Amino acid sequence: MCGFIGIAGLPGTDVAAELYEGLIALQHRGQDAAGILSYDGKFHLRKQNGMVRDIFRAQDMLRLKGNLAVGHVRYPTVGMGSDEDAQPFYINYPFGVGMAHNGNLTNFLDLKGRLFPQENICLTSSCDVEAILYAFAQALNAADPLASMEDRIRVAVEGVFHRTKGAYSVGGILSENYLFAFRDPVGIKPCVVGRRDTPSGTEWCAASESVAFDVIGFKRVRDLKPGEVFIVRPGEEPVFVQVLEKAHRPCIFELVYFARPDSFLDEISVYKTRRRFGKALGKQWLESGAPIPDVVIPIPDSSRDAAMRMAQELKISYREGFIKNRYVGRTFIMPNQQQRRDAIRRKLNPIPLEFEGKDVLLVDDSIVRGNTSRKIIEIARAAGARKVYMAVTSPALIAPCPYGIDMATEDDFIARGKDNEAIREEIGADHLVYLELDSMVEAARAGNPEVKAFCSGCFTGDYPTADAAEHLEALAAERATAR
Repeated sequence: MCGFIGIAGLPGTDVAAELYEGLIALQHRGQDAAGILSYDGKFHLRKQNGMVRDIFRAQDMLRLKGNLAVGHVRYPTVGMGSDEDAQPFYINYPFGVGMAHNGNLTNFLDLKGRLFPQENICLTSSCDVEAILYAFAQALNAADPLASMEDRIRVAVEGVFHRTKGAYSVGGILSENYLFAFRDPVGIKPCVVGRRDTPSGTEWCAASESVAFDVIGFKRVRDLKPGEVFIVRPGEEPVFVQVLEKAHRPCIFELVYFARPDSFLDEISVYKTRRRFGKALGKQWLESGAPIPDVVIPIPDSSRDAAMRMAQELKISYREGFIKNRYVGRTFIMPNQQQRRDAIRRKLNPIPLEFEGKDVLLVDDSIVRGNTSRKIIEIARAAGARKVYMAVTSPALIAPCPYGIDMATEDDFIARGKDNEAIREEIGADHLVYLELDSMVEAARAGNPEVKAFCSGCFTGDYPTADAAEHLEALAAERATAR
C-alpha cells in the first residue's frame, strides 16, 4: 500500500507546492519514504526515506519546477525499503517517462531476476514500479510513431498489462507533455480523477484517494475503471481509454482500514461504509447473545465511525477512552513487529475515568498478529476495566496479501488454524466477535451496487489474479533471506 498524486497544471505554472499538500493528505498510506518528480522541459526529482514534512525544504520546492508533476508516499512490501526504492522513478531514453504507483507485482521477482536481464535491462532497485516503467517505455517505443500520442500511450499501457501481473494503480508524466494514470485490469487498487476549473482554464489530477483533491481545491470527477487509462495534456480535455477489463475486484481492506474516512473509492463513501460495518456488527453482537457492556470505546482512528454506530445499535454509551499521540505513525504500516510493539504504548494513553469499574467493549478494524490487541486489552485492564470485550469490524485475517499490504506471512496470523475461543484467550479478551464476511461485503456494496464483489483474499485465501500464491511463497523466501 502506497499513495500517489499527479497534477497537470496550466502552462507556465508550478504545481509542486500543491503536490506537497496532496502528499500530506495521503501520508496515512505510507510513512517510509516520499518523493516528487516535476517536469518543465527536464525532470526535477526530490525523494528520500522519511515523512513528507521532513523531506521537502524550501529550496527543494523552488527547484521542483514545472506544471506536470507526480508525487508518492511509500510503504515498503518488497525489498528492504532502502533509499533507492523511494518513488517516483524516471528514465530519459527512449522517452522521458516518470512514474509512481500503489500496489504490488506478483511476478516482479521473475521480471527482475530472469526476464529483464535476458533483454539486457538491469533494474537498480527492489521497487516494482521500476519494472512497470521499463515495460511501459518498451511498448511505447514499439508503437507506431505516426499514431497519435494518446494511441501510443494506450499501446504502452497494454504492454504493461501483458508483461506484469498483480495489483497496481499508476500515475505518470511524459516528456511529450502528458499526465497519465492507469489501473490494473481487475481494479484492485484505487485511482481517482479530479479537475479544477480556473478563470484561465481547467487543471487535472489523478490520485490514490479523493481526499488529496479536497485540500488543493480539485473536485472528484470519477474513478478509473479496471484496465482504463486517463491521458491529458495541460490545458486540454482528457481522454479516457479502456485498454483491458476483467471482473472488477477492488480491495475491501481499503474500506476497512487504509483509506481516510473522508475519501470516496469506486463511488463508495469510506465513512458511510464504516458506519454500516458498525451497524452490522452491533446486530451480530445482539443476535449472538454476547454480554451487553456498559460502554463502547473505539481503538482510534479507523474504527471510530463503526464504534459510534455500533453503540447506537446496542443502545449504550459511546466514549473516547484512548487519547492518540498524533506524533506516532500508523502502527500497522511500520516496517517491523518490534517497532509496532514499541509504538503502541506511546501511541495510546487511556482515560481511566472511562474504564474504572466498567465492562467495556473495544472496537477495532482488524486483528493481524494479535500483539497490538493483547497490549491494548492489558492497557484497558490496567486503567480499571472490570471486563474487556472486543468487536472487530472485519472477519478474521487468515492469509497474507500479495498486492502490496504487508500484513504477515501465513504463520504469523493469530487466527490461522484457531477458532474464535482460542483467539479470544490468546489476546486476553473476555468476549470476542468478528464481523462476518457476508455482512462486511454487503455493507460495502451498499455504497455502490455496481461493484459486484471485492478482493477479500486476506480473509479467505482466494485471490482474483494468477500467480498470487506463487508470489507469496517467493516473497516469504526473500524476507527470510533478508532476516
